[in-house]
This record gives sequence, C-alpha cells and structure tokens, in this order.
Amino acid sequence: MKIITKFTWLIALIICTTTQALFAQTKADAFNPKVPVTWLGIDFSQMRFIGSEAAYKASGELLNSEFVNKYIPAWANLFITEPKTYNVPRASHRDTVHFAFKVTEAANNALSKNFFTENPNDFSTLKEKDIVEVVKNYDFQGQKGLGMMLIVEGMSKATHLAGAWVTFVNMNDKTVLFTVYKTGNSRGFGFRNYWAHSWYNILKDFASDFDSYKKK
Repeated sequence: MKIITKFTWLIALIICTTTQALFAQTKADAFNPKVPVTWLGIDFSQMRFIGSEAAYKASGELLNSEFVNKYIPAWANLFITEPKTYNVPRASHRDTVHFAFKVTEAANNALSKNFFTENPNDFSTLKEKDIVEVVKNYDFQGQKGLGMMLIVEGMSKATHLAGAWVTFVNMNDKTVLFTVYKTGNSRGFGFRNYWAHSWYNILKDFASDFDSYKKK
C-alpha cells in the first residue's frame, strides 16, 4: 500500500509540473518560483559592437568572422562550467532551471552580418515591441512552457558596458511575458572574460530587482 501511495504521489507531482510548464502564459508565471523555467541562453541576433572592426583588431582582439564560431559558444558554456557565477536559478529565483541552449545556438549560428558600427547611438535603439518581434519569429524547437533568455543589443568597449534584454517568453505561443533592458559593466583579461563579466552583472542586477518587477 505504501509503495502504491508513493507511486501515485510521484505521478501527481509529474503531472502538476508538466501542467505548470504547458500553461505558463502570464507575467505572474515569470515571477512565480513554483513555475519551471528553461534557460535558453544568449541571443546575439540584434547585437552591435560600438567601434570599428579595425580598432578591435589593432588591439589584438576579435575579427567579425571569429565572433559567432568562437566567442558566442564560449560564453554559452560558462553557464555550464561556472554555474555558481553565471547563476540563472538565482536570477530567476528558482532552485533549479532546465537548460535548452540549442534554441539560441541555432539562431546565433545562422548569423553572418557585420556586427560593427561606429555610431555610439547604436548601443541602445530597441524597444519592447522589437523584442516581441524577435520572439515571435523564434524556433523554440519543441520546447514548451516558460523560457528565459538574454537578447543582447550593444557592446561598447569605450564605455565598458554591454546592454541586453532579460526576457521571459511563453514558448507555447512565442509571446513575451516580460522583458527589461539592463546594462552590465565589463572587466577582466581577454576578450571572453572581459564581456562575460557583463552577463554576470546583468543577471545579478536583475536578481536584485526581481521583487520590484514582480509587483509592477
């Protein structure tokens, strides 16, 4: 009898969790620690480096051609190799999160644009409606429920800042549940570490403001 009871309880828990994931479709779900979150990674489809490619190259840093194949995967991997630092559960106020990097990986791998602009005003130009359009055209590869991602907009070495939209999405219907623009300071040695510090700061800042967003 005890075995049956435990089995029944386990099935009920699985059904409850699955149901929460399938029907996560309000802003309240994004800020409800009981609703499971899938971390989708970092999207660079809207990203621009502020400054010329020649200037970056002269300082011994990246070329446009290296960005997609070398640095984007390196940053994605930090969330696996250094989870206590790049802590998505802490940022989303969950105990754990599910990872589905393939979603943003597919979008990033398709990029072939020139990421550089010398206009400093290009650092931040997107509005919430633009993020809505990005998500609307996403391929979530069969993932369901509540997803969380960073959509990077600008990276400026002159100001030591990167800017990104912390975004919660309903993967069932490709809608944005909540998105907010954040900037994070950059520092460190080497191109990967220098900008990785921005992702850390953006998530940390969002975690600190979590309760205030929840009340809005």
